[in-house]
Amino acid sequence: MSVDSGQSHEAGSFDPYGVHRDDPYSFLADIGETEPVFYAPLLDAWCVTRREDMVAVLRDDQNFTARDHNPRSTVEVPEDVRRMLRTWRGAGALAVGSLDPPEHAKIREVLNVGFTPARVRAFEPTVRAIAADFAERAASATEFDFITAFAVPYSLEVICRRLGIPDEYLDRCRLWSEQRIELMMLQRSADPDQLREYARGLMEFGEFARSLVRERLASPQDDLISELLHDGKAGHTLSPDDAAVQIPTLIFAGHMTCAEALGTILFQQLRSPGGWTEVVDGTIAPRDLVEEGLRFDSPLAGMYRTAVHDVAIGDVHLAAGSRLLLLYGAAGRDSRAHACPAGFSPGSGSATHLAFGHGIHFCLGAGFARMELEIAIQALAARMPDLALAPGRPPHHRPVFPLRALTELRVRQRGGASGPSSGDLDDTLAPAELT
Repeated sequence: MSVDSGQSHEAGSFDPYGVHRDDPYSFLADIGETEPVFYAPLLDAWCVTRREDMVAVLRDDQNFTARDHNPRSTVEVPEDVRRMLRTWRGAGALAVGSLDPPEHAKIREVLNVGFTPARVRAFEPTVRAIAADFAERAASATEFDFITAFAVPYSLEVICRRLGIPDEYLDRCRLWSEQRIELMMLQRSADPDQLREYARGLMEFGEFARSLVRERLASPQDDLISELLHDGKAGHTLSPDDAAVQIPTLIFAGHMTCAEALGTILFQQLRSPGGWTEVVDGTIAPRDLVEEGLRFDSPLAGMYRTAVHDVAIGDVHLAAGSRLLLLYGAAGRDSRAHACPAGFSPGSGSATHLAFGHGIHFCLGAGFARMELEIAIQALAARMPDLALAPGRPPHHRPVFPLRALTELRVRQRGGASGPSSGDLDDTLAPAELT
């Protein structure tokens, strides 16, 4: 089938900001059977739903570029805001996720040094201490929102501690990250003055990163920023400009996706027939729970690529310049790659997911993230063995596609409150409520 990459498509009803926000997978599974590559006008992109097609694109650095891999806002913003969006990172350097070969390899080689298995193991005691601290704090409440009480602050403190960012800047790093989300994923008109506030926040974020680099150049510490600037032989460190550009991305990606994954993992296990008990008693290993959570609902629903030349994906021919959305989450539900794609079943061999991407842009912190997620689950199981979903309606997702972020996740400790168990909540968690 040959199609023009600009034309509309009858499958174009895909709306991950609206009707498909909570459950995009039913729609994608249905359409993927007949149209595994379809055009979505709302996203102005060709959506790729099959795992094998995504892997082929991610391996093909000649025909596809990652330069424009972030979502595009569909809202017109004031010129001064556009200017700040172009300049907040600094001297024109790009974050590693936006680089193509050969520039990508030069930056990636240095960043990899900070996430080797040895470095991850050395940092593990720090992560365990942070997890235990937040689990202890959360356990003091009978009922709480898991996202705000544990997932986000835990994930943020872990990555910031690894980078060497002082604790007094944690709240600002979280605010700057939220402002970045609002500007990157803006889908409706907003107050221009509010947009300027967000953009000024990004300018502060960029200057903060540059100030950290200046400090570590003058006085190295035992942290990742210092390693990027000082470790390795000549030519195997980052320039000050390159290091400063990577810091906001490491903070943003390092805590947002981990927090989102934790929310999904906990929600899905608490609503499963065996509930949290299966984690506490060892029936389900933390590692298996992590992998299945990443497969079942990837914290990053997808990533964009742009065709450099005329290309074919399956039987769809696209013109150079066509924008593609590789739906990593749909790959996790691909019936060709998974025996029971719609069932949440830890331990069923789910490590073939694409939650960390594939190819040269495979997440450089994948090992770090896995360790961080497993430790969080262990800490929660040890401190809160009777954890359950709080009564009420199921949680919903924020309209920040392609991120998969729950607005909140109310949980309680059974020993401290009366109410139905996780099994008793099955009726309130019916799939119809998730559309």
